[in-house]
Amino acid sequence: MRRRTLLAVLGVSPLLSLAACAEDNPGVQAKTPVIDAAILDAEISAIAERAQPGVLEVAIQNLEGGEMWAWNGSRRFPMQSVFKAPLGAAALAEVDAGRLRLDEQVTLEEKDISPPLSAIGAAWPGRTTYSVGDLLVAAVGESDNTAADVLMKRIGGPGAVTAWLRGKGVNELRVDRYERELQMEASGMDSFRIAWKDWPAFKAARDALPEARRRAALQRYLADPRDTTTATGMLTFLAKLSKGELLGPRSTTRLLRIMTESATGANRLKAGLPPGATLAHKTGTSATDLGLTAATNDVGVLTLKNGRRYSVAVFLGASPQDQAAREGAIADVMRAIAKAVG
Repeated sequence: MRRRTLLAVLGVSPLLSLAACAEDNPGVQAKTPVIDAAILDAEISAIAERAQPGVLEVAIQNLEGGEMWAWNGSRRFPMQSVFKAPLGAAALAEVDAGRLRLDEQVTLEEKDISPPLSAIGAAWPGRTTYSVGDLLVAAVGESDNTAADVLMKRIGGPGAVTAWLRGKGVNELRVDRYERELQMEASGMDSFRIAWKDWPAFKAARDALPEARRRAALQRYLADPRDTTTATGMLTFLAKLSKGELLGPRSTTRLLRIMTESATGANRLKAGLPPGATLAHKTGTSATDLGLTAATNDVGVLTLKNGRRYSVAVFLGASPQDQAAREGAIADVMRAIAKAVG
């Protein structure tokens, strides 16, 4: 596709015209205003400079006509919990196919508990039984690691999620590991132990390791292509989800509702929303260790007050800044987008 080729060649802030998009989609003409590339070029550039030495990736797409703008759009970034939105879609595809029921009951054993953050893990063994519907809301809406791993195992594992995405034409997004594996490897820790199910205990065990070991693990994680996506690849997923190309109508509505009602990331994209706008989104955040946060992310479908819709993806990688600065940068990206599409 010309769109993908241009993004790959230009690398930084290419704006695709409606005419270019029409070459891929004959007869499709957007009635919405063209995205103001000059605003995004100036404001995202300034935000990216302010975020350094962290690396910022931003992409936005008009869901009516396909017009796209991206900054570092073809660079791979670790997703962290952003992957739980595609996981939720893959699980609901199994529901649509009749191979999974939302009211199916799942009983958790010790081997099912995953590293924090996980309210379900923290509550175990006080509560052990959840419905698939409970797990879906906890994974996508609350970013619960145990819920995500149990749900993913139930539908065939990470490989099944990635294979389903490929079958739907989402080619730049890959899911390779359970949270129980990924979080331990990224921290330089051994296999997860139930004694570490609460964050203070997990952090204490991590911090007891030699700094050199943790630093090497973090650098390996940042260089690892597994469990990553590009911003433009994430836009493909969000656009297909929003347009009903991944799931049936009921499941599409269900997943977007969970993403809209999610309380996570209040100081990220949500903080920059223009009046009357809504956001169906999924955040992702790595732990901060040795003064570095590998990933601070937020992606979603933006619906303006007038009904116009855009998919948005923001990834901030390898940042030494504190949480307020990282989240403030993402909120400022949304404020810039609001100006550019207003």
